Amino acid sequence: MNTRALAAEVTLRVFAHGESLSAALAEHLPRLPDPKDRAFVQAVSYGVCRWYGQLDFLLERLVSRPIREPYVRALALAGLFQLRHMRIKPHAAVAETVAGAQRRAAWAKPLLNAVLRNYLRQQAALDAAVAENLLARTAHPHWLIERLERDWPQDCAEILRQNNLPAPMTLRADRRLTTREDYCEALRSAEIGCEAGLAAPDAIILERPVPVERLPGFADGRVSVQDEAPQLVAGLMDLQPGQRVLDVCAAPGGKTVHMLETCPGLAEVVALDVSAERATLIRENLSRSRCEARVVVADAETKPAWWDGQAFDRILLDAPCTATGVIRRHPDIKLLRKPDDVAQAAARQRRILQRVWPMLTVGGRLLYATCSVLREENEQNVAAFLQEHTDVRELPLSGLSDRPVIHGAQILPGDRGMDGFYYACLLKLG
Repeated sequence: MNTRALAAEVTLRVFAHGESLSAALAEHLPRLPDPKDRAFVQAVSYGVCRWYGQLDFLLERLVSRPIREPYVRALALAGLFQLRHMRIKPHAAVAETVAGAQRRAAWAKPLLNAVLRNYLRQQAALDAAVAENLLARTAHPHWLIERLERDWPQDCAEILRQNNLPAPMTLRADRRLTTREDYCEALRSAEIGCEAGLAAPDAIILERPVPVERLPGFADGRVSVQDEAPQLVAGLMDLQPGQRVLDVCAAPGGKTVHMLETCPGLAEVVALDVSAERATLIRENLSRSRCEARVVVADAETKPAWWDGQAFDRILLDAPCTATGVIRRHPDIKLLRKPDDVAQAAARQRRILQRVWPMLTVGGRLLYATCSVLREENEQNVAAFLQEHTDVRELPLSGLSDRPVIHGAQILPGDRGMDGFYYACLLKLG
């Protein structure tokens, strides 16, 4: 199977059908038996989504008329990505990309050949044009650039730059089974380069990504894959033995498992998610890590028919958001999110926060978290909640971030190597 053709099929699922890149890859990668081929298709698919705005800009200047056949257009973008961003010999990138049209669109082979060879001939002039165009240079949609400039005028350029850098593969050692230092030694013995994380006590950063099957003890739960920013949750929750904990919007369950690893003496942990399919991921993570929690499939926005009325000591609300803080891990976010999504996400977050607050006991704390960097979803929601309620006090999160926010703490992409994340801790008063 032509790997360029498969990469075009994957990205086409994102462009034309609004499917997430991870879902499209999960569907198509099993068709390739060779791990090297799978890695190549993944690299091209991620790269095309990451640099889509730039590649589309170039393609417009290389054709006299728009390419209306979506598959052929996806192939052209894959070819341009290889020529511009990958260390592949140009003749091989051109030849294999053109060959990718053979089965589905043989008529387009001359067109693809001309587009890619014209790029090579005109590269200097095209580079200059990219440098002068903000959308092409940053490969971000205009609406998102505007939002970031408004919310983070001093940091916008760095956020855009970080979003276009592939994120490191970060691990979390299970402190019940090993120490970070011992697991780093196990990684080095397996010839996997690594270093300790900068922010979370159990975090390990790999020099380069590897398949999880290569990680010592992964199948036995000795280690999990998780960025450092969400690893901070367990510490911020101030967990104590005997507490009842509710994890709202819990899938895929990484934070649920980490809380249980950090404080095995918890009385009960309830992991709530609206999706039955994603709840399966929670159960799989719990099983692999040998942890126990009650998994509930329900909509956090609706009246909690599943709740027995017994208040929780701690609530983690990892609110559904636009995920603008994790674009470096999920570059398809730049293609899938629309301007109206921000207000819709913020409204949904407020509804869920209002719904779960009565489930918290007096003296308990709720940790509000998102993987967004947009203020409308973060500190503005917290500010509104504090204004509307008299039974709440915000707890300080000192040392987490020095970003200028009035409420909570904002981590921006790249801060100490982390993804973009927001936290606010709310104490319930009598």
